[in-house]
Formats: sequence, structure tokens, C-alpha cells
Amino acid sequence: MSAEYSVPQKRKLVTALPGPKSVELQERRLRSVSRGAGTLVNIYMDHGAGAILVDVDGNQIIDLGCGIGVTTIGHANQEVAAAAAAQAAKLTHTLFTVTPYENYVAVAEKLAEITPGDFEKRSVLVNTGAEAVENAVKIARKFTGRRAIVALDHAFHGRTNLTMAMTYRPWPERAGMGPFPGEIYSVPTSYPYRDGLTGEEAAEKTIDYINTHIGASEIAAFFIEPIQGDGGIVIPAPGYFKRLSEFCTENGIVFVSDEIQAGIARTGAWYAIEHHGVVPDLVTTAKGIAGGFPLAAVTGRADIMDSVQPGGIGGTFGGNPVSTAAALAVFDLIEQGDLLGEAQRVEKALWARIGDWPERFSVVGDVRGKGAMFGVELVHPGTTTPYPEALTAIIKHATTNGVIVLDAGSWDSVLRIMPSVVISEELIDDAATVIEQTLAALSGL
Repeated sequence: MSAEYSVPQKRKLVTALPGPKSVELQERRLRSVSRGAGTLVNIYMDHGAGAILVDVDGNQIIDLGCGIGVTTIGHANQEVAAAAAAQAAKLTHTLFTVTPYENYVAVAEKLAEITPGDFEKRSVLVNTGAEAVENAVKIARKFTGRRAIVALDHAFHGRTNLTMAMTYRPWPERAGMGPFPGEIYSVPTSYPYRDGLTGEEAAEKTIDYINTHIGASEIAAFFIEPIQGDGGIVIPAPGYFKRLSEFCTENGIVFVSDEIQAGIARTGAWYAIEHHGVVPDLVTTAKGIAGGFPLAAVTGRADIMDSVQPGGIGGTFGGNPVSTAAALAVFDLIEQGDLLGEAQRVEKALWARIGDWPERFSVVGDVRGKGAMFGVELVHPGTTTPYPEALTAIIKHATTNGVIVLDAGSWDSVLRIMPSVVISEELIDDAATVIEQTLAALSGL
């Protein structure tokens, strides 16, 4: 994608990382911010453009994290910023459930258009991904009259009390935070690198677990992530979600695709579930929807969404005028800039550049991904044993050399690569070269 950016699209270091101004800010942070709000990297950012962040010391850093999938369209997109600024100058808040406004309606109309399925749909807008998931739980329970909620092993659905109960691993999100709500169940998933099963085989294993441990007639909703982000970029085998969707339909279970991280053009489709040829009953959207402004949504079948009584869902800031204005600009940008095609371009570039890492580096067990959402699973050489120390070493080396990467995986052993879809092949190559320096050292090369 050719574009003019306010920041040159190249890595450039002018100080050691973290630089002196970042060190000073870190000292201030430790005196004023809860340590519970921990950070992966103590490098403080000042501005950015495209796929480059600039820290307070003037270092230009390649961003392969996008704030965990938020800035899919790139940092500080001028069209989105202008739309938000214009709206902020006109109206910042009224609360849609008191005195409504057009932006909210327009976003809901667009979500009905881009989410899978040609049936009549409705949406509710909220602030965060966790809030969207929690509202989807409420809606499914109201519609079905049931209480049990099922999520997959390795899932991440949020940090509220309810969504933490739906999140798989105990550390760090859930440790010491209970008690959690009941009637939340985690069931086996498809993890091709580790289970070796076909999608159909893995689905039957999941279904058998449900039938023998929970009972299908008790379940209100089955939540899945088409690509598990925090779980390690786990992409179930073909056919897995198709069988689960059929099972849900057969048993009156609301099938929910949690697209908080994988949706809104990141994988080369509007929603990642499209790659599986499955139409969910409900879809949750957040992160990339508004280019960095807080906005999330639940969208789904009209009969399910309209089963909730007026006032049963919503919130003070949900569908804020400024955030919805930004979202409308994001939708336009994705279509006019062919960002679905750009995500597919990034996927090809990543496969071409890092797809052979399992053959080249003994600590790489698997590379997998879709669009601009890739995972590199790290293992002890000659085994499939997770190697979290390798991930720690890669993150340390990458960040001190001007590349932001993410951790992931239930064993903290998956390198997560989630750049903007506007990133250039040159930046991908440069970032991969930095990462390879650690992979080579860990592999004894």
C-alpha cells in the first residue's frame, strides 16, 4: 500500500532502549500507577504513523503488536483523526439510551452489513471487548432461558469477573481474583500442532466432553475465537467450527464468535470466522473497529438480540459519538483502501519471510497465522515442550533493538506477531532479521 506518512517508515535508534526520558517516566510511573497495570516494555511512546511508533526519546520503533490488535489500519490515521475531531467539536456525549444520535445507528447498520449471515440483525454498542462478551452472555441467557456458558481451552475473553471466568489460564489474569460466577465451562479445543486431530475428530472430542460433563440442554451459549489471540494464535483444523456450529443449532445453543482480536479486516476478511465458512448467531467486535478509540459491539440475529427488555443492555459511554465517528471512518478506510487485500498481502509476506523458521531454527516448533495475525510457537529443541524462556529472550532482544512484539500462549511460549495491515515488506524483513538473531543464538547457530 503506497501512502505518505508523517513518520518515515523505517526503524531508527538514536538512544539505547529504553532511553533517558523513558527511564525518567518509568520512575514516575512506579510512584503513581498500580503495579497491577503492568507493561511488557517500559518504553514510553510519543507519537506514531503507519507501522512505526516514536518514543519520547525520538527512537523510531517497528510495531508488531498494534496495542494488541487495535491499530490495524495504522497509527494516527489522518482520516480517522479528522472524523473524530470534527465530531468532538460538535457533540461528545448525550447517552444514546437517553437522547440518541445518528452515528450509533450508522455503525449498527454497517455491522449488520459486514458481519456474516444474510438474516436480519441488530447490534448494541459498548466500550470494550470484555463488555461486549459479557453482554453477549446476558443476551444468550435471556433468549434461551438457560444459564451454562461454554468456552474453549486456551480462550481469552476478558478481565471482568464474568469474562475472567471464561478465560482459560489462571496466571496472571485470574490469580487471587475469585470467586468467579458459576455455570462457566471450559472444554477441549482443536490445536493442530499439539493434538494432531482433524477438525471433525477434535469436534467430536469437544462434543463428547459437553455431553458427558455438562449436558447440551443446559447450555445457553458456546463462545469461540476463530483464532485464539492470547491463547497462542491457535487456529483450529478445518471442519472444527462447522461441526460445532451444527451441534449448537441441533441443541438450541447460541453460537458466538468472539472477534474482539481477529475481526475488522485483520485476517484478510471482515471477520475471521468467514475463513471457516461458518455463520455464527452472535458476533462480538472491538479493538480494530475504531482505530484506537474505545468502542465494542454485539451483533447478531434479530430475534436473539431483541429478546432483551429495553434497558437490559447498554451503558453510559457505549456508542459514544466520537468513537462511532471514528468507526465510520475506519469502515470507509477499509473499503476504499482495500485493507482486506492489504491484510492478505501481509500474510503472504509473513509466510515468505518467516514460514521456514521451523526448518531453520530448532527452537521453533510451529509457525501459523492468517492475515496480519501470526504465532511462532517456541519449544525446546527436538521436543514439543514449551520454551517460555526463549520467548522472554526474544522479547528482550527485540525491544532493545526497536521492534515491539507480543507474548502469547497458555505456556507463555508463543511469539505473537500482529502488525498493521499497512506495514511494508521492508519493515517485515527488518523486524524478522532482528528476531532471527535471538532464534539463531537459542538454536546454537
